[in-house]
Amino acid sequence: MQIAVLGAGMVGRAMAIDLSSRFDVTSIDLSENALKSLSAAFPKIKTLKQDLSDYKSYPDLLKPYDIIVTAVPGFMGFNTLKAVIESGKNVVDISFFPEDALELDALAKQKNVTAIVDCGVAPGISNLVLGRYNEELQIENFECYVGGLPKNRKKPFEYKAPFSPIDVIEEYTRPARYVENGHIVTKPALSDTELMEFDGVGTLEAFNTDGLRSIIFTMKHIPNMKEKTLRYPGHVELIIALQRSGFFDETPITINNASISPRAFSSKILFKEWKLGEEEEEFTVMKVIVRGKKNNKPFTAEYSILDRYDAGTKTSSMARTTGYTCTAAVNMFADGLFKEKGVFPPELVGNKKDCFDYIINYLQKRNVNWIKKEY
Repeated sequence: MQIAVLGAGMVGRAMAIDLSSRFDVTSIDLSENALKSLSAAFPKIKTLKQDLSDYKSYPDLLKPYDIIVTAVPGFMGFNTLKAVIESGKNVVDISFFPEDALELDALAKQKNVTAIVDCGVAPGISNLVLGRYNEELQIENFECYVGGLPKNRKKPFEYKAPFSPIDVIEEYTRPARYVENGHIVTKPALSDTELMEFDGVGTLEAFNTDGLRSIIFTMKHIPNMKEKTLRYPGHVELIIALQRSGFFDETPITINNASISPRAFSSKILFKEWKLGEEEEEFTVMKVIVRGKKNNKPFTAEYSILDRYDAGTKTSSMARTTGYTCTAAVNMFADGLFKEKGVFPPELVGNKKDCFDYIINYLQKRNVNWIKKEY
């Protein structure tokens, strides 16, 4: 089976390597350096230099492949997914874009395509867990807390991004939606900061981000749902200071007869500050809590993880937790466990027990170990 991975960044690279153990994989990206680095370390992975924003090229570009994996920056994620579907290709996507992927459902059905979207860690595993327990419980409350952080804390931000800073800035500026008493509530990102304790990590601050995404619409019957991002304490205050000072504005300003967007400028500056080193130790911490009733009795399920950089394979935790969830879904689809046509966020995959178990077991085999508690 031929698989194309669109994007050779940190997560795209990890996915190409993982998939190459079973499939014939081609990594496609515009960055010659990223492709050379990948092919030098893993010669069996084919590489192809291509501008992935040239969507008109997709029908010919993707023709040889059976499954497409999209790992492009969020700002081009929706158009990439649309172009892949229009090309009639089955796809698993991890691009965190602001648009609603379900808008492409009719197109996917028309093209006889299966598109599994938001298939990372959060969104991703959080959705899978919710979808699974939605089949067993009368759910009353859903909470998700998640963050990827460097082991070594460096002032002032104490943060490193395993992906493009522009995507992080987008997360910090996009209004955050959550559900309270059956109503969608919108607040600014970075709001409602609270301190929380996590085993093996200590105190972190949690704040609102727009992470619920598809479950706002696919799980309308659940009255209370929220997701918060985790950082070291003090990070939010610094980001709000930058935001209020105009560093994240998109309207161009003119400096010495040159027009530049403050957000684009800030992204360039922060790239150096936030860039995660290839062998820099970091970790992913996450907790998903589902509360409700089972057989008319109170019931709570918790899924939690503290995953760290793998020195043996030199793979970041965020690439492992995000990328391997996606590659698990690719393998699951290739094995014929999921055959429906259309666009499917993970909660509409996890509702099938065999699919849920497949993905959790796949991750466990790669030492991405989710701890389950039920009470």
